[in-house]
Amino acid sequence: MVAPSPAVESVQCFGRKKTTVAVTYCKRGKGLIKINGCPIELVEPEILRFKAVEPILLLGRHCFNGVDMRIRVKGGGYTSQIYAIRQSIAKALVAYYQKFVDEQQKKEIKDILVRYDRTLLVADPRRCEPKKFGGRGARARF
Repeated sequence: MVAPSPAVESVQCFGRKKTTVAVTYCKRGKGLIKINGCPIELVEPEILRFKAVEPILLLGRHCFNGVDMRIRVKGGGYTSQIYAIRQSIAKALVAYYQKFVDEQQKKEIKDILVRYDRTLLVADPRRCEPKKFGGRGARARF
């Protein structure tokens, strides 16, 4: 008989922006954050890298030292992918702290994130409107 291994403390959260979906798998670890197998420090384009690491800069690296994050991102363009990534990182950390750490620290983290930018935790519901007949766009008419 093989002894049952202890359950892995992990949570899975997603972030959305337009047609992009980023899924973050967050588990106990030593502070690794990888996006599609690549470290977060090497995110392209370089200009948007700051946006991707915003949750880390806001909360401090010490909040992320005890967790590993693996992020898969699909769809959309560069900008919406970055926004989906930052949202999924923030949501995953809050969920992890709620489930495995304590409610007080989770509340502090959540307050800091919401005070800075609400879209870090709440998805933007705007979507592209479909084109209609009798015009060249969704609203414009010939």
